[in-house]
Amino acid sequence: MAFLTDTTLGIDFGTSNSAMAVRQGGAPARMLCLEGTSHTLPTALFFNAEDHGTHFGRDAMRQYLAGTEGRLMRSLKSLLGSALLQEKTAVHNQLVSYQDIIGLFLRMLATTARDALGGMPGKVMLGRPVHFVDGDTMRDRQAEDALRQAAHDAGFVNVAFQLEPIAAALDYEQRIDRESLVLVVDIGGGTSDFTVVRLGPGRRARSDRTSDILATTGVHVGGTDFDRRLSLAQVMPLLGLGHTGPSGREVPSRVFFELATWHLIQWLYAPRALREAQALRSDYAQPRLHDRLMAVLNQRMGHRLADAVEQAKIAASSQAADARMALEWIEPGLEALVTAEGLARHLSGLLQQVVACAGECVQNAGMAPGQLQAIYLTGGSSALRPLRDALGVAFPGIPQVEGDLFGGVAAGLAVSAA
Repeated sequence: MAFLTDTTLGIDFGTSNSAMAVRQGGAPARMLCLEGTSHTLPTALFFNAEDHGTHFGRDAMRQYLAGTEGRLMRSLKSLLGSALLQEKTAVHNQLVSYQDIIGLFLRMLATTARDALGGMPGKVMLGRPVHFVDGDTMRDRQAEDALRQAAHDAGFVNVAFQLEPIAAALDYEQRIDRESLVLVVDIGGGTSDFTVVRLGPGRRARSDRTSDILATTGVHVGGTDFDRRLSLAQVMPLLGLGHTGPSGREVPSRVFFELATWHLIQWLYAPRALREAQALRSDYAQPRLHDRLMAVLNQRMGHRLADAVEQAKIAASSQAADARMALEWIEPGLEALVTAEGLARHLSGLLQQVVACAGECVQNAGMAPGQLQAIYLTGGSSALRPLRDALGVAFPGIPQVEGDLFGGVAAGLAVSAA
């Protein structure tokens, strides 16, 4: 196999979306197309039980949402650092670990890169959050080691890691013409990461940028957490969350929390989980709510429900208007409504955690908020209007600059190897 020694591949393996960029020699980084002409790919796999094929990205989501028989897996990055990573599950009549499934996704990325470049990259720079696991350095190290092993199993060699917010900062630096003190805000699907860094044209050629990185912080809160909170507030009550049964007690809530969590949904389709959900019927005073729950589980439509919540979140934020979720596939006429005001209210607690972490980063850098020249936003969830409003309150008067929300980290990773 040919290796291109002058080529660096940056891989942003994300909780919700992934991207790759390449830098050859001293040329600027450029994004690779991952699906058609798109530079990004949903981090999703669908194991088709009808043709026994494995499908990725938008193709995976399309097949699942079309009702094709099979299994959808998303948010696999959230399993890094958890005990579930080595658990085995049945895929195409074989038992494989979730780490193996991550390796399968990375192998697809390796094949895509090799075909686009005419050989394998000589160096691979993988992005990682500031913390895979909050407050546990051992599990955090295990998560990085597991991702490195998955990359090696996929065929990559000479693999290194860079913090995702630092990669985003280096991408931003390619487009500024004066020295700036910047807070990088990288809000992904699973984590929120921050860096205070000095950037500027005169610093790009430095081989050691350690002194320019003044502080980094991160918290394990991201877009999938926003989706879960919104689902629990707006959708799960339609299936029985918070419902008081004949005994005067609420229906046990575990099934709803798992159904609202992307990477836990597939566990609810196991025979034991279905029996446990069916046994909840006696806890319902309104059996119709239980019928809805079982319809979702028996038809394996949990990911479809999670996708509906995610799309409503995006619509309510981007349009600053009401977004309706049509749920007639659960029950004729059933729907949920997400308002812009409700979105901000339901996400308020999580956003406070995110903004507090940003403030901690600035404080750790020994800076006052007013000393920043810019807040650089990257990561898909940084587009949320309630988040930007919260940052505006915490850092009044500081310009917010939107980068390439889905490709900036990958491009910065390719640059950072230099």
